[in-house]
Amino acid sequence: MTATLEAPVRSNARAPMTALVLAVLLASLDSTIVATALPRIAGDLGGFQNIAWVTAGYLLASTAVTPLWGKLGDMLGRKRLYLVATATFLLASALCGLAQDLPQLIAARALQGVAGGGMIVLTFALVGDIAAPSERGRYQGMFGTVYGVASIFGPLLGGLFTDQLSWRWAFLINVPVGLVALVIAARSLPVTPRRSAARIDYLGALLTAGAATGLVLIASFGSDWGWTSARVLALVVVTISLAALVVPVERRAAAPILPLSMLTSRPVVIASLVGFVANVAMFSALVYLPTYLQVVGGVSATASGVHMLPLVIGLVFSQSLAGRWIANPRRVRTVLVAGMAITVAGLLLLATLDADTSQLVLVGAFLVMGIGIGMVPMVALTAAQNAVPAEDIGAASAAVTFFRSIGAAFGVTAFGALLTDDIAHSIGTAFLWIAPLVAVGVVLAALLRKHAVSR
Repeated sequence: MTATLEAPVRSNARAPMTALVLAVLLASLDSTIVATALPRIAGDLGGFQNIAWVTAGYLLASTAVTPLWGKLGDMLGRKRLYLVATATFLLASALCGLAQDLPQLIAARALQGVAGGGMIVLTFALVGDIAAPSERGRYQGMFGTVYGVASIFGPLLGGLFTDQLSWRWAFLINVPVGLVALVIAARSLPVTPRRSAARIDYLGALLTAGAATGLVLIASFGSDWGWTSARVLALVVVTISLAALVVPVERRAAAPILPLSMLTSRPVVIASLVGFVANVAMFSALVYLPTYLQVVGGVSATASGVHMLPLVIGLVFSQSLAGRWIANPRRVRTVLVAGMAITVAGLLLLATLDADTSQLVLVGAFLVMGIGIGMVPMVALTAAQNAVPAEDIGAASAAVTFFRSIGAAFGVTAFGALLTDDIAHSIGTAFLWIAPLVAVGVVLAALLRKHAVSR
């Protein structure tokens, strides 16, 4: 039966891959396209102090549900679940575009994130149903290129829509493009049968999602409520308690969301923490630098996207080079340490930003920052994969990806909490506070030589 299914699919993978590429493009664009539109959204809907949730709501929701989507795909069949996720994403996009106040927009973004997380994780799994083993690496590399394109054109498209049409089109554009992807997927994706499996680890999924949510809530509202207030301290206790329960629950689960071997593997834990701090830096820069350029520099939303090009070009360029360098496993640690160190240097340069910063300094700081953070994600993932047996590569990859997503959500909300209404003076201080956290990543990356095992 498997051979019958695979042969026709592999002979013509163009149509299903087109659908998957469009889906990944939409899901990845929606984590960056709103960055240049945030000031206008805040002006139209109000609530500047909570505007970070427009981005964080999407990132947090997509992160929390990713493990669950993967398990459901195995049990219910990936194609049907993928179609449900895509249709939900389009509905949520329409709701975002029609939102009349900030709470409505944040709620719609959370729903969009739930669906977007499903689209991403199911897309990677569906490649195994579409492509022959010898072709899968090429197709997965295609998705990496899509992420790079989204990083470059997301802020530009967001600025263009905001200036020329409305910020609402940053969401509404998903509907026609997504409908095309949905139709192609419905016609061309292979139908995967339902599989017998152990009961889904709902408790593990709930605990991990709850701990992640608590972390982001603390970062978002800690400064407003007071870091030593009863509410924040209670939230800290709840978050730590939920995180502490993950290990015993996952130990007893028949099909754990986070396998215990991944939670106790030092190389995987180190790679996950490095990915976490790297994404804190990356998303802090990608989300709030356009706001600085518009509010302090007085440029348009479109122009702020253009100003961001040195950062995203440096990111894509260094990511490509890092992929070549780590073909030799002995270079993994060196590249990772260098990437984290350059990221710290970029953060220290960004810490000098104020109302009088010259264009030359901006370009230099953005370029250094982009080069640094571009070297880290792929290399951290490779370090984790090299440290585990072949049968555990999938679980190790999922663990690193999960913590990278948590880092993105935490970076957006924590950085937003550090900003004040006087962005010209507070943005440099915020980057200065982020720098020591990322510096810890340099130390962690250096420890990989001792613990990582090259396969």
